[in-house]
Amino acid sequence: MIHPTNPETSGVIAQARRLVVKVGSSLVTDEGRGIDHAAVARWVEQIDGLHALGKEVILVSSGAIAEGMKRLGWSRRPNEIPQLQAAAAVGQMGLAQAYETAFSARGRHCAQILLTHADLANRRRYLNARSALLTLLAHQVVPVINENDTVVTDEIKVGDNDTLGALVTNLVEADALVILTDQSGLYSADPRKDPGATLVRDARADDPALPAMAGGAGSAIGKGGMLTKVLAAQRAARSGAHTVIASGREPRVLLRLADGEAIGSCLHAGAGKLAARKQWMADHLQVSGRVTVDDGAARRLREGGASLLPVGVVDVAGEFERGDVIAVLDQQGVEVARGLSNYAAAEARLIRRAPTAQIASILGFIEQPELIHRDNLVLRQAQG
Repeated sequence: MIHPTNPETSGVIAQARRLVVKVGSSLVTDEGRGIDHAAVARWVEQIDGLHALGKEVILVSSGAIAEGMKRLGWSRRPNEIPQLQAAAAVGQMGLAQAYETAFSARGRHCAQILLTHADLANRRRYLNARSALLTLLAHQVVPVINENDTVVTDEIKVGDNDTLGALVTNLVEADALVILTDQSGLYSADPRKDPGATLVRDARADDPALPAMAGGAGSAIGKGGMLTKVLAAQRAARSGAHTVIASGREPRVLLRLADGEAIGSCLHAGAGKLAARKQWMADHLQVSGRVTVDDGAARRLREGGASLLPVGVVDVAGEFERGDVIAVLDQQGVEVARGLSNYAAAEARLIRRAPTAQIASILGFIEQPELIHRDNLVLRQAQG
């Protein structure tokens, strides 16, 4: 059901501390003819303003293929995958250069991150990417992310960066995703065909009516257009993040959103971040192994707020890698919790019962002081 605009959802960007902002090709290129450096500078100016408000920003930017086509002298977007990959590889140089120049002019560092869906599907690579991004944010560096089109094997489709933006939102547990496009937002129907179509100001991201409003899977408007943005909002909502779909043609749109102005369509998460994350951890991940903990560790976990330290582990079962989901059992065999392991099974066996201060000497390195950090751990409901 579509909800009316209300202050709580219209101000989600104002309330957000960590944002993922996705800008489409039309907003950073000169009508597809390479990078529009003035446009890039305007986005960087706004992101710098968001930082001045105390917000962390990750930018997902399109534009590499358009810039590559310009540099290679191609007037028409190719259909062959190797040519698209070549254009992306050449264009990434120009895209990174444009952002580096604009951010440097404001005394700020940025970093280029190229990801594939496989990076985010593999738990070890997922955690590595997460750690890198969070470290960059901690140092006030702006990550500029794009899909690594040079190595993808599936067809490169317009709109992939909408999904990538949602995946990154979940990866870093951002509060909100802003998808900027050349459209005003989500309409109740295709405004090009229905003069009575109205802008959807506020809705639940999980509203089953939204994909149909976006045009459906087989319509012209849905191909690489609004449908991918609605599906991205639904994906982001699973980790509790709200999504705003708005026109990047609006002057100072990011700063106005941060000021609490209602612009475009706000698709908000139905569940809080913690509830959505618990559901993801508890119900949607396979358990790769198990550790048994002593009574003290089990009690601290059940009372809430504690990470699992190796010193509390008495046994390790199964073969798992860093980033795999493992179950935590008490000494009666009852599952207490499950979460993402910071160590592989072989390493966990070596450091079980070991105090934190001894981990480095045992392994020769220390990945994290915890076997499972509390942010990556969810308690299991007691079985009645």
